[in-house]
Amino acid sequence: MAPAGTRLTLVGRDAELSELSSLLGVRPPRLEARLVPNAVLLAGDAGVGKTRLLTELRDLAVADGWQVVAGHCLDFGDSALPYLPFSEVIGRLATDLPDVVETVSGVHPALGRLQPGRRMLSGDTQDAGSVDRGDLFEAMHALLGAAAAKAPLLLVIEDAHWADQSTRDMVSFLFSRPFADPVGIVVSYRAEDLHRRHPLRSQVAEWSRVRGVERLQLNPLGDSDVRALVRELHPDPITEADLADIVDRAEGNAFFVEELVGASWGGRVPEDLAEVLLVRLDRLDDTARRVVRAMSVAGRRVSHGLLAEASGVAADQLDQAMRAAVESHVVVTSHDDRYSFRHALLAEAIYDDLLPGERVRLHAAYAEALRDGRGRGTAAELARHALAARDLRTALEASVRAGDEAMAVGGPDEAAQHFQQALELVVDPSLADEVDVSSLVLKTADALVATGMPHRATQLVEKHIAVVDEDEDPVTRSRLHAYVAHTASLYDNDFDWRTHLTRAQELTPEEPTADRARLLAIHARVLWMQGQPEAKEIAMEALALAETHALPRVASDATTTLVGLDRKVPMEQLAAALGDAAQRARATGAVNSELRALYLLGRGYQDRGHLAEAAETFVRAYERAVETGIPWAPWAFDARFQQAQIAHMDGRWDDVLALTNVDGQSPPPLAEALLAALRSAVLVGRGEDQATLFKRLRRFWPKDGLTAIFAAPVEIAAHGRAGNPTVALGVLDDMVRTLTTNNWPELFQARLRVSAVGIGALVDSVAGMSTEERERFHADADRLHADGQRVVDKQVEKGVFWGPEGKGWGRRLEAEHLHWRWVTGQDSPSCEELVTAWRETIALFEELGHVPEIARCRLRLASVLRSSGDTAAARELTDLARDAAHRLGSQPLLDDLKALGSSPTRAESGGTDTLTPRETEILTLVAAGRSNGEIGKQLFISAKTVSVHVSNILAKLGASGRTEAAAIARRRGLLPD
Repeated sequence: MAPAGTRLTLVGRDAELSELSSLLGVRPPRLEARLVPNAVLLAGDAGVGKTRLLTELRDLAVADGWQVVAGHCLDFGDSALPYLPFSEVIGRLATDLPDVVETVSGVHPALGRLQPGRRMLSGDTQDAGSVDRGDLFEAMHALLGAAAAKAPLLLVIEDAHWADQSTRDMVSFLFSRPFADPVGIVVSYRAEDLHRRHPLRSQVAEWSRVRGVERLQLNPLGDSDVRALVRELHPDPITEADLADIVDRAEGNAFFVEELVGASWGGRVPEDLAEVLLVRLDRLDDTARRVVRAMSVAGRRVSHGLLAEASGVAADQLDQAMRAAVESHVVVTSHDDRYSFRHALLAEAIYDDLLPGERVRLHAAYAEALRDGRGRGTAAELARHALAARDLRTALEASVRAGDEAMAVGGPDEAAQHFQQALELVVDPSLADEVDVSSLVLKTADALVATGMPHRATQLVEKHIAVVDEDEDPVTRSRLHAYVAHTASLYDNDFDWRTHLTRAQELTPEEPTADRARLLAIHARVLWMQGQPEAKEIAMEALALAETHALPRVASDATTTLVGLDRKVPMEQLAAALGDAAQRARATGAVNSELRALYLLGRGYQDRGHLAEAAETFVRAYERAVETGIPWAPWAFDARFQQAQIAHMDGRWDDVLALTNVDGQSPPPLAEALLAALRSAVLVGRGEDQATLFKRLRRFWPKDGLTAIFAAPVEIAAHGRAGNPTVALGVLDDMVRTLTTNNWPELFQARLRVSAVGIGALVDSVAGMSTEERERFHADADRLHADGQRVVDKQVEKGVFWGPEGKGWGRRLEAEHLHWRWVTGQDSPSCEELVTAWRETIALFEELGHVPEIARCRLRLASVLRSSGDTAAARELTDLARDAAHRLGSQPLLDDLKALGSSPTRAESGGTDTLTPRETEILTLVAAGRSNGEIGKQLFISAKTVSVHVSNILAKLGASGRTEAAAIARRRGLLPD
C-alpha cells in the first residue's frame, strides 16, 4: 500500500470506505469469532483508486487498534516466484512480532520456506527438499491466527491479477478456514485485466461463492469528485480550460487525474497520457532521471540497497534523486526500505523509453549486484536480469535454481517456465557443459507433466534421446527411454512405447541396485497402463528392491501398481487395498502414487455403480492435487473429469457446468477439449446448438480418443432429433474410423454406447423417412446392433468386469433395435417383448442412478405403452420423465414429452378408434410412408383434404404423429394385410 500522507484527504470514496471497513469487521468492530471469513475482493480498473482506498483503510484500522500487514503481487512475467506476497507478509511480521514468528516456525517448520531470507540467493539452501503445500498453507494460517491473538489483524493482498497460481491457492485456503480471533482479508485486483482466459477470473467467481467473502467494485469517480481531487493535488490556481481537460480525459480514473495534474504542473496538460507520464521525468534533474530509469529496470518496486548498487550513483546523490522523485509524484516510499512507482504503467512507460543499450547495461548491473551478493533478491530475479543482460551463463544457473525452488513449493507452471528457459540456453555448446542436460530435460518433463502437458514432455525427452551420446551413463539413458514409454501411455499418440520400454529394460542394470528398483517401478507402471500381464512380476521385484534399499516412494509406486492390477476383486477388498496404498503414498510424499491410488479407488466404485462413493473419492483426489499444485497432472485432471461425469449421471447439470468451466484457468488444450465435450452434453440437453463446438472438437479426435467418445454420441443424438439420420451415421462412422486408425482396438468398450445412440438417432428420425429410406437404414440399424453385440461378447470372453453402466447400455442397445423394428414394421417384435426390453433397461439405469438416461428410456417406453393403449402406465412414466426434465432444465426432453401428448394439464383423448373406409385407405398409405401430396394424387383428392383426414385419424387413435398412428393401427389390426 502507499505510504501515509500521499494525499491529505480521501476524495469521493467515503461510501466505499465505510462499506469496506464494515464488511471486514473493522468499523464497526466485530470482535467475536466467526465460522466464516471476514474477506473482501476489491475490484477496479487500473488507477481507479484501489491502493488509495486501502491506504485509508489501513490508517483507520491502525487507529482502531488493528495490526495491518500487506503483500504485493508483482509482474515478473516468466520469472514467477510462488507465494511472493506471503513472503513479504512474513517479513513484516518477523519485524513487528519476532517472537510470534519464531514460535509458529517451531511448530510449523514449513513456514521457514517462505521467509524472505530463505528465498534470497544468499539464503540457506542446504535443506532444499520438497515441502508439502498443505504444510505451507497450515503454517501461514497458524501465523496469521497467532498474530491475531495479539490484536485484530488485517491482511491485504494487492494486485492479485499478477498473482501466481500458488498464491491464489494460498488465498483460497485462507478463505476456507476460519480464525479463532479477528482476521480481515482484502484482496485487490484489476478488473479490466481479467479477460476470459485470465487465471484469476474463474478464481474470483469461486471465491465469491464462499460464505463470508464479499465483492466490492470500485467505480470511476464522478466529475465533481474529479474536480475536488484536482484541487487537492494542485492547490495553486489552475485555469478552467486545464481543469476541464483533466476532467474530460481522466474519465474518473484517480491515477490519470494524478498523472495529468503532475504533468501539467506549471504547463498545459499534453494530449497523450503516455507522453504525460514521461514528461514528469523532464521535471527531474539528470541524476534523478538516471536513478528513476535504473529503477524501472527492476520493475515496479526495488529495495534501496539493490537500487544503490545497480544505479551506480553515490549515496548522497541517490538520496537527493529519490527525494526529488518522491516530491514529483513519480516514486513513493514504503516501510520496508523499498521504493515503488506510483503506478505500474509509469514503470512500464519509463522502461519502454530506454534505449536498447541502456536496458542491457542496467540489467547487467542488477545481475552483477545479485550474483555478487551486494543486493538481495531471488534466483528468479537474477535469471531475468542476466538473460536481458545477455549473461547467459549466469542466466542458465539462476534459471535452474529458480525452477528447483518453484517445484519445491508446488509451482510446476513457474518451474516449467524456468527450466525451459534453461534448456533454450544450453543449446549453446559453450553452456552445455555447465549442467547435466539429461537431468535438466527430465526435470523439465516432470514439470510439464505436472501442468497437464505430457505430450510436450514426451516430445521433449524423445528429441533429447536422439542426440544423447551412446557413451552416456546407461542408467540415465534407461531413465530417458522409460520416461517416454510412461508419458506416451498417458494419452493417445503415435509414439512406440513398446520399443522405448524394451530399450529401457536392456539398459537397466542387472545388479539389485536402487537404480534398478526405480527403473523397474516405472516399467511395471507402463505395462500396467498398457494392460500387459508381465506388470505384476516386475512390480513385485521393484517392491522387493525398494524395501531392501529403503526407497519408500518407489515402494508406494510399485504397491499401487500391484493393487491396481486386479480390479475384479470384491469392492470391500479393493477399497481396503487402494485406501492403504494411498495412505502409504501420502506418508512417503509420493503424491503421484497417492493420486493414482485414489483415482483407481474412485473408478472401482464408479464401475460398480456406487456413484456417491466414487464422487467423494474423486473429490478427495482432485482436492489433493490442487493442494499440491498439480491440478492438470495425470490422475488429478482425470479425477476432476470423473467428478463431472458422475454429476452428469446424477442429474446435477449445473455442477457439470461448474466443473467443466475453464475460464481463466489456462488448461492444456487436450484437457480443455475433453471438458468441453462433456459440457456439450448438458448444453445440448438444454437445447443449445453446439454445432460450432463439435466442429472445433473434431481436430482433437485423433489426439485424444476420449474427446471423440464423449462428443460424438451427443452430436449423433442431436442430428437424430433434428431428423438428419445420414449425418448422424456419418459422425458415428467417422468416430469409429478415427479411433481405430489411431491405435484403438476395433471393439473398444464405448462402441457399445455409441451404437445404441446411433440406433436411437434412427428411431428419432423415422417420422421423416420414406419407405425406401426405412429399408435402407434398416441395414444400418442391424449393423450397429451387431457391432454393439460384438463388444459385449468380447467383454464376456475376456472376463472383463461389467458393471451396471455397461449392462445398461447393452440392454439399451437391444431395446433401441427392437424399437426401430417396431416403428418401421420390419420384422416387428411383439409389444410385450419391446415393453420388457425397455423396463429392463430402465431398471439397470436406475441401479446406476443415471438420471438423464432413465428419463430418456421412460419416454421411449411411454410411447410404446401409449401406442398399445395403456395410457395410464404411459402417463405415470411421462410424469416421472417430466419431473426429471424440469430438474435437468432439459427443454428438448420437455418438447418430446409435449409431442407425445403428455402434458399434465390435458386429458387423454376419449375418441373411438373406428375408422371410415376412406380413413383406413389413407392410413394404409401413411403407414407406407406416403406424403399428403402423394396420397392426394393417388386418390384424386387435394392434399388439404388428405390433411383433414390425417388429423381425424390421429384424434381417433390418440396418436401424436403419423408414425405412432401407423404403429397403433398395426397393433390393433386396423390395417389390411
